[in-house]
Amino acid sequence: MTDALVIGGGLAGAALATHLARAGKSVTLIEREAHAHDKVCGEFISHEATSYLSQLGIDLPAMGAFPIQAVRLYRRGLVGETTLPFAAWSLSRRVLDEAVLGKAAEAGAAVTRGTQVSVLTQFDSPSSAKTSGQDPSHGWQARAGHSMITARDAFLCTGKHDLRGYKRPQGLQNDLVGFKMHFRLDPVQQASLSHCVELMLFPGGYAGLEPIENGSANLCLLIRRRALERIGADWTLLLAWLVEASPPLGERLLHAQPAWPKPLAIAAIPYGYIRRQADGVWRLGDQAAVIPSFAGDGMSIALHSAHRCAGMYLSGASAETYQRVLAADLRAQVWRATALSHLLVRTGGQSLAAAVAAMPALMRLACRKTRIHRHALESSDGNINPSRVL
Repeated sequence: MTDALVIGGGLAGAALATHLARAGKSVTLIEREAHAHDKVCGEFISHEATSYLSQLGIDLPAMGAFPIQAVRLYRRGLVGETTLPFAAWSLSRRVLDEAVLGKAAEAGAAVTRGTQVSVLTQFDSPSSAKTSGQDPSHGWQARAGHSMITARDAFLCTGKHDLRGYKRPQGLQNDLVGFKMHFRLDPVQQASLSHCVELMLFPGGYAGLEPIENGSANLCLLIRRRALERIGADWTLLLAWLVEASPPLGERLLHAQPAWPKPLAIAAIPYGYIRRQADGVWRLGDQAAVIPSFAGDGMSIALHSAHRCAGMYLSGASAETYQRVLAADLRAQVWRATALSHLLVRTGGQSLAAAVAAMPALMRLACRKTRIHRHALESSDGNINPSRVL
Protein backbone atom coordinates (compact mmCIF):
# COMPACT_ATOMS: atom_id res chain seq x y z
CA MET A 1 0.00 0.00 0.00
CA THR A 2 1.36 3.40 -0.97
CA ASP A 3 0.94 6.38 1.33
CA ALA A 4 -0.30 8.76 -1.37
CA LEU A 5 -1.97 8.12 -4.72
CA VAL A 6 -1.71 11.26 -6.87
CA ILE A 7 -4.05 11.20 -9.87
CA GLY A 8 -2.77 13.61 -12.51
CA GLY A 9 0.74 14.72 -13.37
CA GLY A 10 0.19 18.38 -14.20
CA LEU A 11 1.60 21.19 -12.08
CA ALA A 12 -0.55 20.49 -9.01
CA GLY A 13 -0.04 16.72 -9.02
CA ALA A 14 3.66 16.77 -9.85
CA ALA A 15 4.41 19.49 -7.28
CA LEU A 16 2.47 17.65 -4.57
CA ALA A 17 4.21 14.35 -5.38
CA THR A 18 7.57 16.11 -5.14
CA HIS A 19 6.79 17.64 -1.74
CA LEU A 20 5.50 14.38 -0.28
CA ALA A 21 8.28 12.22 -1.68
CA ARG A 22 10.90 14.63 -0.35
CA ALA A 23 9.24 14.30 3.06
CA GLY A 24 9.72 10.52 2.97
CA LYS A 25 6.22 9.43 1.94
CA SER A 26 5.69 6.65 -0.57
CA VAL A 27 3.98 8.26 -3.55
CA THR A 28 2.41 6.79 -6.68
CA LEU A 29 1.54 9.27 -9.42
CA ILE A 30 -0.63 8.30 -12.39
CA GLU A 31 -0.57 10.55 -15.48
CA ARG A 32 -2.96 9.82 -18.36
CA GLU A 33 -0.71 11.27 -21.08
CA ALA A 34 2.25 9.16 -22.18
CA HIS A 35 4.33 12.07 -23.45
CA ALA A 36 4.79 15.81 -23.09
CA HIS A 37 1.77 17.67 -24.43
CA ASP A 38 0.24 21.12 -24.75
CA LYS A 39 -2.77 22.30 -22.76
CA VAL A 40 -5.37 25.04 -23.11
CA CYS A 41 -3.66 27.64 -20.94
CA GLY A 42 -2.53 31.25 -21.20
CA GLU A 43 0.97 30.14 -20.06
CA PHE A 44 1.46 33.24 -17.90
CA ILE A 45 3.60 32.60 -14.81
CA SER A 46 3.04 35.22 -12.12
CA HIS A 47 5.30 35.95 -9.15
CA GLU A 48 3.52 33.50 -6.83
CA ALA A 49 4.10 30.63 -9.26
CA THR A 50 7.71 31.69 -9.77
CA SER A 51 8.36 31.43 -6.03
CA TYR A 52 6.78 27.98 -5.75
CA LEU A 53 8.66 26.74 -8.83
CA SER A 54 11.93 27.98 -7.37
CA GLN A 55 11.28 25.92 -4.23
CA LEU A 56 10.89 22.87 -6.47
CA GLY A 57 14.24 23.61 -8.13
CA ILE A 58 12.84 24.97 -11.40
CA ASP A 59 15.04 27.64 -13.05
CA LEU A 60 12.74 29.48 -15.46
CA PRO A 61 15.39 31.60 -17.26
CA ALA A 62 17.53 28.49 -17.81
CA MET A 63 14.54 26.80 -19.45
CA GLY A 64 14.07 29.65 -21.90
CA ALA A 65 11.12 31.31 -20.18
CA PHE A 66 10.30 34.74 -21.59
CA PRO A 67 10.09 37.68 -19.14
CA ILE A 68 6.76 39.54 -19.15
CA GLN A 69 6.85 43.13 -17.94
CA ALA A 70 3.67 44.83 -19.13
CA VAL A 71 0.04 44.31 -20.10
CA ARG A 72 -1.82 45.97 -22.94
CA LEU A 73 -5.57 46.03 -23.49
CA TYR A 74 -7.18 46.47 -26.89
CA ARG A 75 -10.77 47.07 -27.88
CA ARG A 76 -10.44 47.42 -31.64
CA GLY A 77 -7.51 49.79 -30.98
CA LEU A 78 -5.03 50.17 -28.11
CA VAL A 79 -6.87 51.32 -24.99
CA GLY A 80 -4.26 51.17 -22.28
CA GLU A 81 -0.86 49.81 -21.28
CA THR A 82 0.84 49.51 -17.91
CA THR A 83 3.82 47.78 -16.37
CA LEU A 84 2.95 44.81 -14.20
CA PRO A 85 3.23 45.33 -10.43
CA PHE A 86 5.23 42.09 -10.15
CA ALA A 87 7.76 40.04 -12.10
CA ALA A 88 6.28 37.47 -14.49
CA TRP A 89 7.36 34.91 -17.07
CA SER A 90 5.90 32.97 -19.97
CA LEU A 91 6.72 29.36 -20.81
CA SER A 92 4.79 26.66 -22.63
CA ARG A 93 3.01 24.09 -20.50
CA ARG A 94 4.59 21.34 -22.55
CA VAL A 95 8.01 22.37 -21.25
CA LEU A 96 7.05 23.47 -17.72
CA ASP A 97 4.89 20.47 -16.81
CA GLU A 98 7.60 18.06 -17.94
CA ALA A 99 10.17 19.81 -15.78
CA VAL A 100 8.01 19.65 -12.65
CA LEU A 101 7.03 16.03 -13.31
CA GLY A 102 10.74 15.25 -13.60
CA LYS A 103 11.25 16.71 -10.13
CA ALA A 104 8.64 14.30 -8.74
CA ALA A 105 10.49 11.32 -10.21
CA GLU A 106 13.82 12.65 -8.92
CA ALA A 107 12.32 12.94 -5.43
CA GLY A 108 11.39 9.25 -5.47
CA ALA A 109 7.74 9.24 -6.53
CA ALA A 110 6.72 6.25 -8.63
CA VAL A 111 5.48 7.87 -11.84
CA THR A 112 3.33 5.92 -14.30
CA ARG A 113 2.48 7.56 -17.62
CA GLY A 114 0.06 6.73 -20.41
CA THR A 115 -2.44 5.23 -17.97
CA GLN A 116 -5.80 6.62 -16.90
CA VAL A 117 -7.50 6.02 -13.57
CA SER A 118 -11.00 4.80 -14.45
CA VAL A 119 -12.31 3.89 -11.00
CA LEU A 120 -11.54 5.32 -7.56
CA THR A 121 -13.23 3.91 -4.47
CA GLN A 122 -12.83 4.21 -0.73
CA PHE A 123 -12.77 1.05 1.36
CA ASP A 124 -12.61 -0.09 4.98
CA SER A 125 -9.27 -1.42 6.15
CA PRO A 126 -9.04 -1.60 9.96
CA SER A 127 -5.39 -2.62 9.85
CA SER A 128 -4.20 0.41 7.88
CA ALA A 129 -1.91 2.76 9.77
CA LYS A 130 -2.78 6.37 10.47
CA THR A 131 -0.54 8.65 8.41
CA SER A 132 -2.74 11.76 8.20
CA GLY A 133 -5.86 13.33 9.60
CA GLN A 134 -7.92 10.88 7.56
CA ASP A 135 -9.84 8.12 9.35
CA PRO A 136 -7.28 5.29 9.79
CA SER A 137 -9.95 2.68 9.03
CA HIS A 138 -10.22 3.81 5.42
CA GLY A 139 -8.04 3.51 2.36
CA TRP A 140 -8.41 3.97 -1.39
CA GLN A 141 -8.32 1.65 -4.34
CA ALA A 142 -7.90 2.78 -7.93
CA ARG A 143 -8.06 0.95 -11.23
CA ALA A 144 -5.37 2.30 -13.54
CA GLY A 145 -5.34 0.46 -16.82
CA HIS A 146 -5.15 -3.22 -15.92
CA SER A 147 -3.67 -2.59 -12.48
CA MET A 148 -5.20 -2.00 -9.06
CA ILE A 149 -3.48 0.45 -6.74
CA THR A 150 -4.12 0.68 -3.01
CA ALA A 151 -3.31 3.83 -1.06
CA ARG A 152 -3.92 5.33 2.35
CA ASP A 153 -4.88 8.69 0.83
CA ALA A 154 -5.91 9.86 -2.64
CA PHE A 155 -5.26 13.25 -4.25
CA LEU A 156 -7.26 14.38 -7.27
CA CYS A 157 -5.15 16.57 -9.58
CA THR A 158 -6.74 15.95 -12.98
CA GLY A 159 -7.00 19.61 -13.98
CA LYS A 160 -10.01 20.48 -16.08
CA HIS A 161 -10.84 16.80 -16.67
CA ASP A 162 -13.19 15.23 -14.13
CA LEU A 163 -12.75 11.70 -12.85
CA ARG A 164 -15.84 9.54 -13.14
CA GLY A 165 -17.80 9.70 -9.91
CA TYR A 166 -16.06 12.93 -8.83
CA LYS A 167 -17.55 15.48 -11.18
CA ARG A 168 -17.32 19.13 -10.18
CA PRO A 169 -20.51 21.21 -10.02
CA GLN A 170 -20.97 24.22 -12.27
CA GLY A 171 -19.11 27.43 -11.55
CA LEU A 172 -20.27 31.03 -11.74
CA GLN A 173 -19.49 31.38 -15.46
CA ASN A 174 -20.03 28.26 -17.54
CA ASP A 175 -20.85 29.45 -21.07
CA LEU A 176 -17.36 29.98 -22.46
CA VAL A 177 -15.47 27.87 -25.01
CA GLY A 178 -11.69 28.06 -25.00
CA PHE A 179 -9.20 27.75 -27.87
CA LYS A 180 -5.42 27.78 -27.94
CA MET A 181 -2.88 27.98 -30.76
CA HIS A 182 0.85 28.66 -30.88
CA PHE A 183 2.05 30.88 -33.72
CA ARG A 184 5.38 31.81 -35.21
CA LEU A 185 4.84 35.53 -35.74
CA ASP A 186 6.35 37.77 -38.36
CA PRO A 187 9.63 39.14 -36.88
CA VAL A 188 8.27 42.70 -36.84
CA GLN A 189 5.17 41.61 -34.95
CA GLN A 190 7.17 39.45 -32.56
CA ALA A 191 9.38 42.43 -31.75
CA SER A 192 6.33 44.65 -31.26
CA LEU A 193 4.75 42.13 -28.89
CA SER A 194 8.06 42.11 -27.02
CA HIS A 195 7.76 41.61 -23.23
CA CYS A 196 4.01 42.21 -23.06
CA VAL A 197 0.89 40.17 -22.62
CA GLU A 198 -1.88 41.59 -24.78
CA LEU A 199 -5.56 41.24 -23.89
CA MET A 200 -7.84 41.81 -26.87
CA LEU A 201 -11.58 42.27 -26.45
CA PHE A 202 -14.02 41.29 -29.18
CA PRO A 203 -17.82 40.84 -29.23
CA GLY A 204 -18.65 37.93 -26.94
CA GLY A 205 -15.17 37.21 -25.65
CA TYR A 206 -11.51 38.04 -25.23
CA ALA A 207 -8.11 36.73 -26.31
CA GLY A 208 -4.69 36.77 -24.71
CA LEU A 209 -1.50 36.87 -26.77
CA GLU A 210 1.97 36.64 -25.26
CA PRO A 211 5.47 35.62 -26.34
CA ILE A 212 6.80 32.25 -25.24
CA GLU A 213 10.13 30.51 -25.67
CA ASN A 214 11.86 29.96 -29.01
CA GLY A 215 10.39 33.02 -30.69
CA SER A 216 6.79 31.81 -30.66
CA ALA A 217 3.61 33.35 -29.28
CA ASN A 218 0.67 31.77 -27.49
CA LEU A 219 -2.87 32.78 -28.45
CA CYS A 220 -5.48 31.68 -25.94
CA LEU A 221 -9.06 32.91 -26.34
CA LEU A 222 -12.47 32.51 -24.77
CA ILE A 223 -15.79 33.12 -26.49
CA ARG A 224 -19.38 32.75 -25.36
CA ARG A 225 -21.02 29.64 -26.74
CA ARG A 226 -23.87 31.59 -28.34
CA ALA A 227 -21.42 33.85 -30.16
CA LEU A 228 -19.47 30.85 -31.40
CA GLU A 229 -22.64 29.20 -32.69
CA ARG A 230 -23.45 32.32 -34.71
CA ILE A 231 -19.98 32.37 -36.26
CA GLY A 232 -19.77 28.64 -36.84
CA ALA A 233 -17.80 26.09 -34.84
CA ASP A 234 -14.97 25.95 -37.37
CA TRP A 235 -11.49 27.26 -36.54
CA THR A 236 -10.93 28.80 -39.98
CA LEU A 237 -14.22 30.70 -39.79
CA LEU A 238 -13.60 31.74 -36.20
CA LEU A 239 -10.08 33.00 -36.91
CA ALA A 240 -11.24 34.98 -39.94
CA TRP A 241 -13.99 36.56 -37.84
CA LEU A 242 -11.58 37.35 -34.99
CA VAL A 243 -9.04 39.20 -37.10
CA GLU A 244 -11.86 41.34 -38.49
CA ALA A 245 -13.46 41.96 -35.08
CA SER A 246 -10.08 42.77 -33.49
CA PRO A 247 -7.80 44.60 -35.95
CA PRO A 248 -4.79 44.51 -33.57
CA LEU A 249 -5.04 40.73 -33.47
CA GLY A 250 -5.29 40.65 -37.24
CA GLU A 251 -2.14 42.74 -37.44
CA ARG A 252 -0.28 40.45 -35.05
CA LEU A 253 -1.28 37.34 -36.99
CA LEU A 254 -0.46 38.76 -40.42
CA HIS A 255 1.94 36.26 -42.04
CA ALA A 256 1.95 34.19 -38.82
CA GLN A 257 2.52 30.44 -39.06
CA PRO A 258 0.40 28.16 -36.84
CA ALA A 259 2.22 25.45 -34.91
CA TRP A 260 -0.49 22.81 -35.32
CA PRO A 261 -3.10 21.94 -37.97
CA LYS A 262 -5.92 22.77 -35.57
CA PRO A 263 -6.17 24.43 -32.16
CA LEU A 264 -6.66 22.87 -28.78
CA ALA A 265 -10.19 23.45 -27.52
CA ILE A 266 -12.17 23.03 -24.32
CA ALA A 267 -15.75 23.73 -23.27
CA ALA A 268 -17.86 23.73 -20.11
CA ILE A 269 -15.11 25.29 -18.00
CA PRO A 270 -16.58 26.01 -14.53
CA TYR A 271 -15.04 29.45 -13.98
CA GLY A 272 -15.63 30.68 -10.45
CA TYR A 273 -15.87 27.16 -9.02
CA ILE A 274 -14.37 26.70 -5.54
CA ARG A 275 -14.46 23.44 -3.61
CA ARG A 276 -15.40 24.30 -0.03
CA GLN A 277 -16.08 20.81 1.35
CA ALA A 278 -14.16 17.59 0.95
CA ASP A 279 -15.59 14.33 -0.37
CA GLY A 280 -12.85 12.15 1.11
CA VAL A 281 -10.32 12.79 -1.64
CA TRP A 282 -7.95 15.76 -1.48
CA ARG A 283 -8.60 18.08 -4.47
CA LEU A 284 -5.92 20.33 -5.95
CA GLY A 285 -5.53 22.76 -8.83
CA ASP A 286 -8.55 23.10 -11.11
CA GLN A 287 -10.25 20.36 -9.11
CA ALA A 288 -10.26 22.78 -6.17
CA ALA A 289 -10.75 26.19 -7.81
CA VAL A 290 -11.03 27.53 -11.36
CA ILE A 291 -10.08 31.14 -12.06
CA PRO A 292 -10.81 32.80 -15.44
CA SER A 293 -7.86 32.63 -17.79
CA PHE A 294 -7.38 36.37 -18.26
CA ALA A 295 -6.23 36.65 -14.62
CA GLY A 296 -3.15 34.59 -15.41
CA ASP A 297 -3.13 32.92 -12.00
CA GLY A 298 -4.26 29.38 -12.77
CA MET A 299 -0.75 27.96 -12.50
CA SER A 300 -0.17 29.84 -9.26
CA ILE A 301 -3.34 28.31 -7.81
CA ALA A 302 -2.20 24.83 -8.85
CA LEU A 303 1.19 25.26 -7.20
CA HIS A 304 -0.25 26.96 -4.12
CA SER A 305 -2.75 24.14 -3.62
CA ALA A 306 0.09 21.61 -3.82
CA HIS A 307 2.17 23.49 -1.24
CA ARG A 308 -0.82 24.04 1.06
CA CYS A 309 -1.96 20.41 0.71
CA ALA A 310 1.49 18.95 1.39
CA GLY A 311 1.99 21.09 4.48
CA MET A 312 -1.39 20.24 5.96
CA TYR A 313 -1.25 16.55 5.06
CA LEU A 314 2.19 16.13 6.60
CA SER A 315 1.09 17.97 9.75
CA GLY A 316 -1.83 15.55 10.23
CA ALA A 317 -4.76 17.69 9.06
CA SER A 318 -7.80 16.16 7.39
CA ALA A 319 -8.92 16.57 3.80
CA GLU A 320 -12.00 18.42 5.10
CA THR A 321 -9.90 21.00 6.93
CA TYR A 322 -7.53 21.40 3.99
CA GLN A 323 -10.38 22.02 1.55
CA ARG A 324 -11.90 24.73 3.76
CA VAL A 325 -8.53 26.44 4.26
CA LEU A 326 -7.73 26.38 0.55
CA ALA A 327 -11.16 27.80 -0.27
CA ALA A 328 -10.51 30.63 2.18
CA ASP A 329 -7.13 31.24 0.52
CA LEU A 330 -8.65 31.60 -2.94
CA ARG A 331 -12.29 32.69 -2.79
CA ALA A 332 -11.72 36.47 -2.90
CA GLN A 333 -9.44 36.47 -5.94
CA VAL A 334 -11.52 33.88 -7.80
CA TRP A 335 -14.71 35.84 -7.15
CA ARG A 336 -13.15 39.12 -8.32
CA ALA A 337 -11.68 37.54 -11.45
CA THR A 338 -14.97 35.86 -12.34
CA ALA A 339 -16.88 39.11 -11.90
CA LEU A 340 -14.40 40.83 -14.22
CA SER A 341 -14.64 37.96 -16.72
CA HIS A 342 -18.43 38.41 -16.87
CA LEU A 343 -17.82 42.05 -17.78
CA LEU A 344 -15.19 41.25 -20.40
CA VAL A 345 -17.57 39.18 -22.56
CA ARG A 346 -20.38 41.77 -22.60
CA THR A 347 -20.55 44.99 -24.62
CA GLY A 348 -21.25 47.26 -21.65
CA GLY A 349 -18.62 45.55 -19.55
CA GLN A 350 -16.03 45.91 -22.28
CA SER A 351 -16.73 49.64 -22.40
CA LEU A 352 -16.14 49.81 -18.65
CA ALA A 353 -12.96 47.75 -18.94
CA ALA A 354 -11.70 50.10 -21.64
CA ALA A 355 -12.32 53.09 -19.38
CA VAL A 356 -10.40 51.40 -16.55
CA ALA A 357 -7.56 50.40 -18.87
CA ALA A 358 -7.05 54.04 -19.78
CA MET A 359 -5.92 54.56 -16.18
CA PRO A 360 -2.72 52.56 -15.52
CA ALA A 361 -3.10 52.72 -11.74
CA LEU A 362 -6.47 50.97 -11.96
CA MET A 363 -5.06 48.34 -14.32
CA ARG A 364 -2.29 47.57 -11.84
CA LEU A 365 -4.84 47.36 -9.02
CA ALA A 366 -6.87 44.83 -11.02
CA CYS A 367 -3.70 42.79 -11.55
CA ARG A 368 -2.95 42.75 -7.82
CA LYS A 369 -6.53 41.95 -6.75
CA THR A 370 -6.68 38.82 -8.92
CA ARG A 371 -3.59 37.28 -7.28
CA ILE A 372 -3.43 34.93 -4.29
CA HIS A 373 -3.36 37.11 -1.16
CA ARG A 374 0.05 37.41 0.48
CA HIS A 375 -1.32 36.19 3.84
CA ALA A 376 -2.35 32.92 2.19
CA LEU A 377 1.09 32.58 0.62
CA GLU A 378 2.86 33.30 3.88
CA SER A 379 0.82 30.73 5.83
CA SER A 380 0.86 27.91 3.27
CA ASP A 381 3.48 25.87 5.16
CA GLY A 382 0.75 24.00 7.01
CA ASN A 383 0.09 26.44 9.85
CA ILE A 384 -3.62 27.08 10.24
CA ASN A 385 -5.43 30.09 11.63
CA PRO A 386 -8.56 28.50 13.15
CA SER A 387 -10.68 31.56 12.37
CA ARG A 388 -10.17 30.94 8.63
CA VAL A 389 -11.81 27.51 8.58
CA LEU A 390 -15.10 28.32 10.34
